[in-house]
Amino acid sequence: MITRVVTVQNPEGLHMRPADKLVRTATNFQCQIELERAGQIADCRSMIGLLTLGAPQGTELTLRAQGPDAPMAIEAISRLFDSQFDDP
Repeated sequence: MITRVVTVQNPEGLHMRPADKLVRTATNFQCQIELERAGQIADCRSMIGLLTLGAPQGTELTLRAQGPDAPMAIEAISRLFDSQFDDP
């Protein structure tokens, strides 16, 4: 399992548009991908799960991936967070 801490940088937090991009990105990988906040775990392929994390700007989340393409998944999803999901 590979882990990395990512930070929600969007002023509006992890809302519908970023969560949609995250789900679309996660579906490109075979591995299991999760985000965790304060013990609450969300599957990165679940829009509802991601939104229920309630992650406002500045929230640190633990990104985890396990499987054959886990390193690539971690990199791709980390880039989304770093780019603020290209959210205008």
